[in-house]
Amino acid sequence: MVKFALTVATLITLSSAAMAEGDIKAGKKVFKKCKACHSLKAGDNKVGPTLYNIIGAMSGANPDFRYSKAMSEAGLIWDTDTLAAFFTKPKDLVPGTSMAFGGLKKPAQVDDLIAYLQSEMETE
Repeated sequence: MVKFALTVATLITLSSAAMAEGDIKAGKKVFKKCKACHSLKAGDNKVGPTLYNIIGAMSGANPDFRYSKAMSEAGLIWDTDTLAAFFTKPKDLVPGTSMAFGGLKKPAQVDDLIAYLQSEMETE
């Protein structure tokens, strides 16, 4: 049932949100700031959880990663708006998160990163 709910949430998110208006190639460069701690490969957790198919996923839901209490209890769906807020000021969106990154200062970088993450999503 949980898997079904997450699938429905993903489909709703993907169908209701257009592709981010960022530049995918530029977003791949922005992701270099993330890749020391995060991967885009399934099951490849590092210091931070994998971001594999993150768009539409529930925050703190990767069963193979130990999240901070704040992230485990955040109850967010990672849609483009939520990701944009988190990438801009992580500790404002999830106070108590253990992510050390302070956020991206340029809105274009946020858009580019989201566009890149969308381009890397595996569709079935």
